[in-house]
Amino acid sequence: MKHRGETGTVWLMLAGGVAGAALALWTWTRPADAALTPAPGEPGVEATLLDNGFHTDLALPRAALEARGGPLAEAVRELAPGDWILIGWGDAKFYVDQSPIHHRLPDGARAFFRPGNASVIMLDPAQEDPRRAYAEDGRRTFRISDEGFDRMAGKIEASLDLRSGAPRIAAARANDDARFFASREHFSVVHLCNHWTAGLLNAAGMAIRPFRSIVSSEILATIDRAAHSSS
Repeated sequence: MKHRGETGTVWLMLAGGVAGAALALWTWTRPADAALTPAPGEPGVEATLLDNGFHTDLALPRAALEARGGPLAEAVRELAPGDWILIGWGDAKFYVDQSPIHHRLPDGARAFFRPGNASVIMLDPAQEDPRRAYAEDGRRTFRISDEGFDRMAGKIEASLDLRSGAPRIAAARANDDARFFASREHFSVVHLCNHWTAGLLNAAGMAIRPFRSIVSSEILATIDRAAHSSS
């Protein structure tokens, strides 16, 4: 039988282990790829991150997406006119549904806590510059190298469900040009919309903090840190 002192030591060791693991998750960083950072004056692609307070989308130029070719370009060509394409990812049901949020709370809990939920990629053509629709504190415009853009677009493309041989529209909304294409990834608390967007920024060469990327403000901070480190 252990003495009280020994029991206390065990609990202290366990608590220390938990605290250490939590700190490791909190500070965990996927490093930047400096080779993908555009040099001053180097040609590149302009992109904009849009944050509505809890969810992030990327606005990418349609011309660059179509010029790249491949399944993603094929999906973009199916869309209505618009020089910018808003790109986001989320649960196949909750993300598409626009009914009042208080009616959707049970479904939100399902999407958050149940593993293996089906997901979709939103491609939404915007005829007007989307930066005008967001306040300055809810958007960041940045430039990525041509190779960084190619890797970002490649990661989006890799998320598409291409089992039928081509991108497949899984959902659309009435009076809305957005189209939701089936994704091969799964949505849950360990892989949320902002995690997905952070992964795109990392593919383009930026350092990200995956655990903190659960919140949209961290995605904005990712771009701010990248801009600071390259200045």
